Amino acid sequence: MNKINYNRIKSVLAEKNKTNKDLAKLLDRTESSVSRWCTNDIQPSVEILYEISKFLKVDIRELLTSTNWDK
Repeated sequence: MNKINYNRIKSVLAEKNKTNKDLAKLLDRTESSVSRWCTNDIQPSVEILYEISKFLKVDIRELLTSTNWDK
């Protein structure tokens, strides 16, 4: 079964020229946890997703993979 990419954290970090280490430090989390979010091995809570969106200055919806089924 293929792994589903639920979030776009890795892509948005790259677009904003930020690193996993930057995010881990801001959120007081391990780089390992951030890496697992970026590879979609685990998903952050809604609260953490909100904090990530503030850090990256993006709408929280930009951190999620689209569910527009018409496309």
